[in-house]
Amino acid sequence: MKSVRPYSTGSKALIRDLNRSAVLNLVKYEGPISRVAISRRLGLSGAAVTSISGELEGAGLIREVAQAPSGGGRPAGLLGLNPGAAVVVGIKLAVDHLAAVMADLDGSVLGTDAVEMRTHDVDAVLERIGSSVERLRSASGTARLLGVGVGMPGVIDSARGRCVDSPILGWHDTPIADRLSQRLGLPVLVDNDVNTLAAAERLYGAGRNAVDFVAVTLGRGVGLGIVIGGQVYRGRLGGAGEFGHLPVEPDGPDCECGRRGCLEALVADPALVAEGRALGVIGPKEGVQDLTARADAGDRSALTIFTRAGQRLGIAIAGLVNVLSPALVIISGEGVRARKHLEPSLRASMNEHLFPPLAGVELAIDPWDDAKWARGAASLVLETFFSAGRDERANGGGMDLASFAAEAG
Repeated sequence: MKSVRPYSTGSKALIRDLNRSAVLNLVKYEGPISRVAISRRLGLSGAAVTSISGELEGAGLIREVAQAPSGGGRPAGLLGLNPGAAVVVGIKLAVDHLAAVMADLDGSVLGTDAVEMRTHDVDAVLERIGSSVERLRSASGTARLLGVGVGMPGVIDSARGRCVDSPILGWHDTPIADRLSQRLGLPVLVDNDVNTLAAAERLYGAGRNAVDFVAVTLGRGVGLGIVIGGQVYRGRLGGAGEFGHLPVEPDGPDCECGRRGCLEALVADPALVAEGRALGVIGPKEGVQDLTARADAGDRSALTIFTRAGQRLGIAIAGLVNVLSPALVIISGEGVRARKHLEPSLRASMNEHLFPPLAGVELAIDPWDDAKWARGAASLVLETFFSAGRDERANGGGMDLASFAAEAG
């Protein structure tokens, strides 16, 4: 459960904002709950709780959902979150398509959208994102759309909403949040797509019970989301997690980043396809699905390609665990479609190279799901909304709880 506490120092406006957020989060995570229980739990006066809860009820964010058992007097009303008071949109931007979801304040998915992309031109991509948001917004009824979260491949400076570098898309120093916010007239948050997956795993998936975990993604590239102390770790300029560019073989094959011998150049889908074509396992126009089909049919060369990739990835993950000591390693992405061919050698190789005291780390293989990544992007907006004060990353403004309550009032 998210930690909630009242605040008693600072300006009156700040105190009000912080305590409003504390009450809302308590209702969200521990409701249905009475006003008396909120007062005890947060150490706020009954008058303060009545005032703040009245403001949140007036904004439509909370409501009485039940009554506590009566001991003879008037039964106390129990407050719960009204998840339909507002909605958010999350976008997962991939190489050839985008997936979008609309979610309510509880993070429940209300609608989805998918768009094929045949160009990486920035204007064209932003236009497609905008159109997807508008389609979902038109289906949301009267619920207020708080903002849009976007997860995309590459090094993303989430503090400024900029794509620092995305070799896969060919984008460099691009102000995604500013441009998309101007088009939509909405607050926009942008982050690395694997970070949004890690956020989704922490809130809704395999990472719910793990304070420290890593999410490794395998497919067109190799990505990494790092969660430490329940928070996504992004590093300087959002560059943390470029696991695919871990140097593995100095004289290895060329990588898209311009270097040679990166992990991605050895185990990602393009590397496996190149090896399959070189060995004659698949034809010059066939791809990873065809390679997987050959392995499914028992082709020894195809099986060897996946086995070798699993071994290399297992060694790299063992090194990651030896450095970070997470409780859990989650592996996801399109590459897990070939799970039965990768997993045996991956597990064996990882266990062989783990530092013995860390050998108890849990490994979970998570099925590929575009919607989960998009839901993680939506959670960027939800976390900002439920925090106290305005997140300066939210280009476009108006996403914070105080503004919402004031406008609703």
